[in-house]
Amino acid sequence: MPKLREEQDIRHLDNLELLARQVVEGFITGLHQSPFHGFSVEFAEHRLYNNGESVKNIDWKLFARTDKLFIKQFEEETNLRCYLLLDTSSSMNFPDKGINKLQFSIYAVASLMYLFKKQRDAFGLCLFSDKMDWLSQARSTSTHLFHLYSELEKAYDHPKTNATTNITDVLHHVAEEIHKRSMIIIFSDMLENGYTEDKLSSLFAAIQHLRYNKHEVVIFNVNDRKKEVDFEFDNRPHHFVDIESGEEIKVHPGKIRDAYKVNLDSYRHLLELKCAQYHIDLIDANIHDGYNHILKAYLVKRNSMI
Repeated sequence: MPKLREEQDIRHLDNLELLARQVVEGFITGLHQSPFHGFSVEFAEHRLYNNGESVKNIDWKLFARTDKLFIKQFEEETNLRCYLLLDTSSSMNFPDKGINKLQFSIYAVASLMYLFKKQRDAFGLCLFSDKMDWLSQARSTSTHLFHLYSELEKAYDHPKTNATTNITDVLHHVAEEIHKRSMIIIFSDMLENGYTEDKLSSLFAAIQHLRYNKHEVVIFNVNDRKKEVDFEFDNRPHHFVDIESGEEIKVHPGKIRDAYKVNLDSYRHLLELKCAQYHIDLIDANIHDGYNHILKAYLVKRNSMI
C-alpha cells in the first residue's frame, strides 16, 4: 500500500475520523492485493464460520469469491471487547520536530477504533501517565466512537509537561476495572525512570496480573528507532533534557552511545522475554513506519481469538 500521507501533511488533519477512515480503507485495499487477503474485509457484516455452527447464515457469494466460509452478522452482534490504553506521559512528546510518539499513537488508536466499529466490536479508551486519568466503557456505537475521538483530540491539543510514567500501577488498576476476557491494546514507549530490578519486577507482576484475569494483551512499544534505539545523533556535543523530570546533561553522543545501547537493549530484551513468557504480544512500533503493521498485528491477534 502506498504511504498514506507525508508526516508533515498528516499533522494538519484535524478530523480524526477522516484520517482513520483513510488509514483503514487504504489498509483494506492493500489486503486485497497481498497474501493477507484471507482476512475478510467485509468487517461490518461478516465473521469467519466456526465448525458446528448453523449454515443458514453463510454468505455463499462471498464463499465463491474467497473460497472461505463467512457468517453474515447482524447489527446487534458484538464479537469482541477491546480496550485501548494510551500513554500520555511527557516522554511520549519526543521528538520535538515532525510527528512525535504521542501523535503517532493517537492516529493509530483512532484508526483501530474505526476498524473496531466496522467489525461491530465494542471498544473503550484509557488515558494514563503516572496514574489512570480517564477510562471509558466499551461500546460499539457511532456516538461512542466520536466521543472517544474528542478525548483523543484533547490529548493531542494539550500534551502534558513534566508528567512521569507509572505504567505498573495503571496496569494493575485496569486489570481489576475492566471486564475479564477482554483484549487490551497498550500504546506506550514503556519507559519509566530507571530500569532497576525492583521496577522491572513490579512491571512484570502487573503484566502477569492482566493475564491472570484472562485478558489478551498486545503492547505496541512506540519509539523513534533512529534516535531512541540506535542513538543516532550528529557527531558533536548535545544538550539533552529529560522530558519528564527536566534533568539536563551536556554530552557527546559518541562517548556514551555504546553504554546507552547496551543498557537499553538489555531492558528491551528482558521485556521481550517476559512478554513471551506470559503470552503477550510485544510489537515494536517505530513512528516512522506508518500504520499498516499496527492494523495487521491487531488482525492477526483477533483472528487467533475467533
